[in-house]
Amino acid sequence: MHPRQYKRSVFFTSSKYFFGRTNDLISYHLVIILSPALKTFVSLKTIFMAQHNSTLKDKKVLILGGTSGLGLATAKAAATEGAIITIVSGSQQRIDQALQQLPANATGHAIDLSLEKNIQQLFRQSGNFDHLVYTAAENLKLSNIAETNIDQARQFFNLRYWGAFAAVKYGSPCINPGGSICLTGGIAGARPGKGWAVASSICGTIEGFTRAMAVELAPLRVNCVVPGVVKTNLWNSMTEMDREQLYTTVGDSLLVKRVGEADDIAQTFCYLMKQAFCTGQCLVVDGGAVLV
Repeated sequence: MHPRQYKRSVFFTSSKYFFGRTNDLISYHLVIILSPALKTFVSLKTIFMAQHNSTLKDKKVLILGGTSGLGLATAKAAATEGAIITIVSGSQQRIDQALQQLPANATGHAIDLSLEKNIQQLFRQSGNFDHLVYTAAENLKLSNIAETNIDQARQFFNLRYWGAFAAVKYGSPCINPGGSICLTGGIAGARPGKGWAVASSICGTIEGFTRAMAVELAPLRVNCVVPGVVKTNLWNSMTEMDREQLYTTVGDSLLVKRVGEADDIAQTFCYLMKQAFCTGQCLVVDGGAVLV
């Protein structure tokens, strides 16, 4: 007999010996030995299948800051693709107004996202879901460093950074296999203007946090959307004349010759929720602002 035929014969004979009906005890012990590997395989297969089901249909999407601007636009866009939406904001009135613009199966919670205990309680009650989006923010007051009140500046980190930090800490254990976290930064981190010290610091911090969490929480995906100037209520602290002047001046300077709309950024959040091979990325959507 040729050596290869002999080896093949031994292999099949051994297979019959280990898995034959008269050798149940040996088969049982073999299964016990393989169990950890089988469990790992099944787990990885579950994650793989979930990640490659790149659709938002029937996915549960939780949006913190989902009653206006980027958050509400993302809620609408995801709902259009069949997602089941939960929005969270600090005002019950804004929750009620936003829910009128969403499908009947959408829900909302009014909590102060600047307080860690509120966020912790939210996720104790949320149950499992698929995607977490954090867009919560308040209007920033721009000032040169010489005129900046440091105690007031610290307060801006409570909602924009520490709120996102707490949401990831308490929300990540609730996310289903194949799910994701999407945070919000801004191009001020890369292209700050005069008076943008606080805003630029927050944006840069969020980007670093995104990359750190992508590594620490893997295979859970963590990404960040980095918008340029977008028409939202973020600029409501400005007079209408100054706001329109800002939109015109910035828009004329951009490669696409306009500032962004909330819907532009919502498409990016939906893309990152569905893109199963993307993590640790800060996706810039700015009309070319960082190039000019």
